[in-house]
Amino acid sequence: MIRPTRPLIGLLIVASLAGVADARKKKSQPDMAPVNVTQIGVNAYLWRAALDTLSFMSIAQTDSNGGVIITNWYVNPQVPAERMKVSVAILDAALRADVVRVSTARQVYQNGQWVDAAVQASTNEKLEEIILQKARDIRRNAYAQG
Repeated sequence: MIRPTRPLIGLLIVASLAGVADARKKKSQPDMAPVNVTQIGVNAYLWRAALDTLSFMSIAQTDSNGGVIITNWYVNPQVPAERMKVSVAILDAALRADVVRVSTARQVYQNGQWVDAAVQASTNEKLEEIILQKARDIRRNAYAQG
């Protein structure tokens, strides 16, 4: 019969204690999903929230590494003489209010052609707020699901 040597037993004890210490560290983490989720080039929560927010419009271009979403022109069926185009830029991997930029273009149909028109100043801010709120909700749901 081969007897385990004392150094081998000591090594096993140290390894098991290290595992217990590591488990204690994991329990002290906050009860939230991580803020910086970046399997893509930008924050995944903000990216998903921006796509969800603009899902009623057709998407012309996306760049998940650069954090850019550009829609095609969208005509609301209730206002056929007006169309909108939205661009969203996610500037960082953090889930913060200052990393989302929305730019909106608006045109109206006059005399047989589309003419650029002013966009209300609050439109971009409202879209940014909606995207941020959805991103926070997605983050909360990600934590709740495990």
